[in-house]
Amino acid sequence: MLIWSSPYISKIVRIPTPPIEIILGSLFAYIGMIEHHSYFDTIAEVGFLYLMFLAGMEVNLKKILNSPRSLINRSFLFLIIMSLLTLLSGWLFSLSTIVMVSLPLISIGLLASLAKDYGKGEPWLQLAFIVGVLGEIVSIAALTILDAASTIGFGWELLGKMTYLLLFMLAIFLLYRFLHLLFWWYPELKTFLMPKFDTSDQDIRFAISLFFILIAVMLSLKLEVALGAFIAGVAISAFFHHEKKLEEKMSSLGFGFLVPLFFIHVGASFDLAALALEGIVSGALLLTSLMIIMRILAAYVFKTLYGSRNALLAGLSLSMPLTLLVAVATIGYEAHLIDLLSYYQLILASLFEILISMVTIKLLQNLKYHQEDTEKSKN
Repeated sequence: MLIWSSPYISKIVRIPTPPIEIILGSLFAYIGMIEHHSYFDTIAEVGFLYLMFLAGMEVNLKKILNSPRSLINRSFLFLIIMSLLTLLSGWLFSLSTIVMVSLPLISIGLLASLAKDYGKGEPWLQLAFIVGVLGEIVSIAALTILDAASTIGFGWELLGKMTYLLLFMLAIFLLYRFLHLLFWWYPELKTFLMPKFDTSDQDIRFAISLFFILIAVMLSLKLEVALGAFIAGVAISAFFHHEKKLEEKMSSLGFGFLVPLFFIHVGASFDLAALALEGIVSGALLLTSLMIIMRILAAYVFKTLYGSRNALLAGLSLSMPLTLLVAVATIGYEAHLIDLLSYYQLILASLFEILISMVTIKLLQNLKYHQEDTEKSKN
């Protein structure tokens, strides 16, 4: 019912659909109409992984690899500035280690939702994807270290797991180069894998198979499964970008069912009764403000390349690390590194970030469209 009704509510209140789905999930869980069940939890997890898969399909790997060195350098500078601002914030506000790890996290999962709403041709979205891919890799590495350290501690075993992750990323890069050459010499292989005249939906079968194969690989290697889903999407985009209908098919399944279910599950996981606890809302607003301001300030490095407006929009679009923030909060709470108050503050901050960032982006885009329409009418 919520999946069906949320787009109508979104149009009425003029707020993007994902925040509406999260709010509805919280409200209906609070009044007892949504209960957590193993099926609900499992399919919501699949929805999250599918969102990462769709985000990967939005990435133009060839464009990123061929990006000007100045853009790549500024992207790394963006990440460095965020790290420095995190240290400064931690010192000023006496933040815990888990909270400081959470502040600079970047996840591009929700960029897929923005690309669907505004089109991937927007320059600020293209910039966000380039910076976001680099930030996502660094964030997942940080999440892997945190997850391992909370269970096995700091030592040789942790170093071994990090070496494992680096070797895996190197193997993926070498495999990409190999497949790039293979498809260049034998382009008919693409047609074999995805026939032009397809009566058995072979393109969808291949994409879904790759999605689950890479998830299985990550599970067997005991690495972050979201990275596997993301790499599967990048592979589809890199080698089968000519299949425009495939992206539409996969997107329809995701944004029509799996992804909304994930957002509803995120909302349902937050207990609205916790809002009455002292310090929950104020702490969450502080964390939200820090995360958004940090990204806007760091995005200033792109001003000379893309202009102030695009830099601002890119900073806002990277201010929604919902999935990774929830993951870090969960790891920290289960490992007794943070208390329940801090856990709820992080969860609520992840929701506030989506609401504030998406609504602000929508307002800025509507202002742009209004200005363009005014100029056209004058001409």
